[in-house]
Amino acid sequence: MADTAGKKKSRLRWYLEYGAVRVLFFAAAMIPIRVVSALSVLLGNLLYLLVPRRRNIALKNLRNAFADKSETEIRSIARKSCGAFFLTFLETIKYRDELLSPGLIGNVRGGGRQGLEVAESQELLALFAKARAIHDDSGGCIFVTPHIGNWEFLPYVSAVVGIPMVVVVRPLDNPHLQRLIYANRAQSGQLFVAKSNSLFALQDALRHGKSIGMLPDQSTAKGVIVNYFGSPATATPIPAMLSVLYKRPIVVVACCRRRPVGGTRKDSDFTGVVSDPIYPGQYTSEKAEIIRLTEAMTAEMQQIVTAFPEQYLWVHNRWKTYKKENLWTKNV
Repeated sequence: MADTAGKKKSRLRWYLEYGAVRVLFFAAAMIPIRVVSALSVLLGNLLYLLVPRRRNIALKNLRNAFADKSETEIRSIARKSCGAFFLTFLETIKYRDELLSPGLIGNVRGGGRQGLEVAESQELLALFAKARAIHDDSGGCIFVTPHIGNWEFLPYVSAVVGIPMVVVVRPLDNPHLQRLIYANRAQSGQLFVAKSNSLFALQDALRHGKSIGMLPDQSTAKGVIVNYFGSPATATPIPAMLSVLYKRPIVVVACCRRRPVGGTRKDSDFTGVVSDPIYPGQYTSEKAEIIRLTEAMTAEMQQIVTAFPEQYLWVHNRWKTYKKENLWTKNV
């Protein structure tokens, strides 16, 4: 009986969550971007104030990363980060039609249209060209991005630029939300695969000249120990393992906002980052090379987070520690 009651409560919660998200999606599509931004600030403030566990994780992470910042600055960044999290998804709904438009690159050349504004259009076009050139020259590569800015834009942009990609995502616990989010992501034309069953799909993509997309900046019990903002943290070795196995470079990318979340400008203003490719080299120890690549990838992501700290997902326990030793935490 208890199990049945628990399942009913879960289903009810799923439907309520689904209904709330559908309302948000509808509102985001209909209202001006400045209102979307203000709504994101409101939702972010509610998350910051009403979910103390996540707030405390964010504050702890920020104190660990930025020892030179005051407590006032730390709390301000944490609050803005919560708003940026909501803005990521609401922006994607707001701009979905434009992101799907074959004329997206033309819009960048023209400085944007219908609310989707981009900063330094020639700079962005150069970044698009750089990413495409690395993909073409390498026969597919491993694009990685931290949870920063609007990471949901990247599959759309890569599709328009002409980079076929397989993207790893974490399935949601709510099956109704999972179907809704997947349907929206799939409209980009890219293939999305669940994190738990992704390795074969990623290998197949690289074998066939496609690129892959991952968000590898979260802690994991089976991770490599890396230096992240001066403290040890775990990072998944999968991008580096695939890089070594298939001789493909790792490229760190990001889509970030130039204006603050909740700013008063009418239109959004985006910029991008495409790192130089991180190539696998000659090695005597495969394990040591995988660790080297993972450290280099993490260092590139740290630079982006340092430049846009208020847009990073600080509510994740990035410096989580694990008691069990794994293959990567043992001596090389």
